[in-house]
Amino acid sequence: MPFFQSTFWNSYSNIILLLIGISVGSCIGIFFPQTIHFLKPVGDIFLNLLFVTVIPLVFFAIVTAVSSIEQESKLGKILFAMMFTFLTFVLIAAVFSLVAVYLFPTERPTGTTATKAVENITNTESWGDRIVRFFTVGEFYMLLSRQNMLALLIFSFLLGISIRKSDPSKVKTFKSFVEGGNEIMKNLLLLVMKAAPIGLGAYIAYQVGTLGPQLVGFYAKPLAVYYGAGIVYFFVFFSLFAFIGRGPQGVKLFWKNNILPSFIAISTCSSLATMPVNLEAARKIGIPASVANVVIPIGTTIHKNGSSISSIVKIYVAFLLLGWDFFTFNNIIIALGITVFVSVVAGGIPNGGYIGEMLMISAYQLPQEAIPAVMIIGTLVDPLATVLNSTGDTVAAMVTARLIGEKYNLPPEE
Repeated sequence: MPFFQSTFWNSYSNIILLLIGISVGSCIGIFFPQTIHFLKPVGDIFLNLLFVTVIPLVFFAIVTAVSSIEQESKLGKILFAMMFTFLTFVLIAAVFSLVAVYLFPTERPTGTTATKAVENITNTESWGDRIVRFFTVGEFYMLLSRQNMLALLIFSFLLGISIRKSDPSKVKTFKSFVEGGNEIMKNLLLLVMKAAPIGLGAYIAYQVGTLGPQLVGFYAKPLAVYYGAGIVYFFVFFSLFAFIGRGPQGVKLFWKNNILPSFIAISTCSSLATMPVNLEAARKIGIPASVANVVIPIGTTIHKNGSSISSIVKIYVAFLLLGWDFFTFNNIIIALGITVFVSVVAGGIPNGGYIGEMLMISAYQLPQEAIPAVMIIGTLVDPLATVLNSTGDTVAAMVTARLIGEKYNLPPEE
């Protein structure tokens, strides 16, 4: 089989091409710094295309997901326990990554300057003003601005719930429109992301040429912290969650049946592709089908342990580049809130992590210079993030079953 038609290339081509683009851009920034001012507009064009694509995608994706939830006899009880489990797992992952970046700090590259105007805006806002700005806007059209991402998310959730509560015969056309819009915008984002190696390569050339070659090495330590923390979280915390779900036998059964899903996740970089083997693993573990068939498919969309860890690392990196202090009470609380939304928004949407990054930029009012950095970090951690995101759904189903008192089935091997 030719290399460019192989499964490996299909799974990792985006990462490989992006790495090539970053490498070429870094070399241009180092050896041909006089050209960077010609390349920066190329990066700006790519980012602008990404911005105008992400906003409608968020709207259509959230409305579609919420409005498509089916009602079942045990669904209310299962959903409550499931959402409690998801939220707890995501926050544990976020707090763990906060500890990791605090214990293993990265030095800020010299030569960077914070954006004074943004600092002044942030510092003069009261908490009341900030809460109003986060959750609402004064005019409908303002929902379409990337500066109001959180308000758009909330509006989309409420609209999805309203569709579910409406007479299906009267909202069929509108629901079809939303589902069609979701599919179209997913494909549009995939199309825009084909230019990522060129767009981000051009932007990294500008950053390297401006800040110096040290910027290339700057990414190494945050990546090492992510992979180190992610591996520890994978083995230690997933074992703990499996123990909570089914005791010592649960730990044994989880790891025995989690090998294949882990390899599928890391080889495909897709939570959706891993879902079928996760469901089979859940059956072998003995998780009741009424729980597994709800928790794992929904978890594929809204439960992201790996994205939770990467969210904290990306926010930390952005603050380093801007020379801002990340470890303040306000910034940490906002980071935890953003992380919860990132785990929902990242979902089964291709390149959905970039939507979370736009939310981060909006919430902290970060300048545009921080965007390529968080996008690069997000792309490079994708393989391990997919493993944590997808296989975390299985232990979440185990804990959910325990919370609602469902008895485990005897696994086929017993």
